[in-house]
Parts: sequence; C-alpha cells; structure tokens
Amino acid sequence: SKSSFGPEPKWGAPTKTTGCQASLPLQDKACTPGAIFPDATKAKICVSGYAGSVRNVPQSVKSKVYAAYGITSRKPGQYEVDHLVSLQLGGSNDISNLWPEPATPKPGFHEKDRVENYLHDQICKGSIPVLEAQIQIATNWLAVYNRMPQSNTNEQDTDVE
Repeated sequence: SKSSFGPEPKWGAPTKTTGCQASLPLQDKACTPGAIFPDATKAKICVSGYAGSVRNVPQSVKSKVYAAYGITSRKPGQYEVDHLVSLQLGGSNDISNLWPEPATPKPGFHEKDRVENYLHDQICKGSIPVLEAQIQIATNWLAVYNRMPQSNTNEQDTDVE
C-alpha cells in the first residue's frame, strides 16, 4: 500500500488543557496532539522491552488527564490513560500524548492496542518509517484499524499500552 505522510501534528503543543471532548473513538486533538521522543529510532523501539523501559506516568498525571476531559467518576476497566502515540512507536509520557480512552463503544482501547502492535510490526519490518507511523496513529488511528488486515484485528493484545 502506498504511504502518504499527512501533516505532522504539533507534537507536545496542546492548544487547550481543559474542557477536552473526545470525538470517540478519537481524542480531542486540541488537548492531545501527541508527543514523541525525537531520539526514538527504529533501532531503539524495535528492541524487546523498550516500551517498559521508558514508561513513566505517575497517578498524579493520570488524574490530570481525567480532569482535563471532564471525567469525574469511572469504573475499573472503563477507561485507560492511553499514550496516543504509544511508547512502542516512540511516543512520550508527556501529558499532551495522554488521554482517557474508553473500552466501549468499540473500537476502543483494546482495538487501538492492536493498531499499535500492527504499526510497530510495520516499522520493525521496514515497511514504514517511524515518523509515518507516529503521524498515522496521532491523526486517525481508526483509519489504520479499518484498513488493517483482518488477521491483525483478531490477535490478542501483546505489548499492551
């Protein structure tokens, strides 16, 4: 499939920090444009265990993420504080890369986890550059989900974000 780099998001530069409204299943792009580690190269992110080695989101930050999106109460498993550009794709722990993603309605965070795994595989196989995967997932992960080979949409979550 041919690749097209869309416009690059303004990484790490939200234009809003309160009153965020997700247009499910996508984030509020004004609040959550995404953020990346510029030095997260293919060589780094394709090493097993990379995501775990850089994960660092304290509970205090998670609470701020829920507050920004106006979520005052939640049940276990209803949301996860998601890295929009997942760690395994070179995303960072910056709050501009975090949003409260619901499990339902589907596609929700379980389905997005599979998109992350799929794009990670594509990067590590050399099919797409890291930046392209980052732009695709930050701009519209649902579009990636909808065009993924069906086998990928039924896999179990592996490197869960």
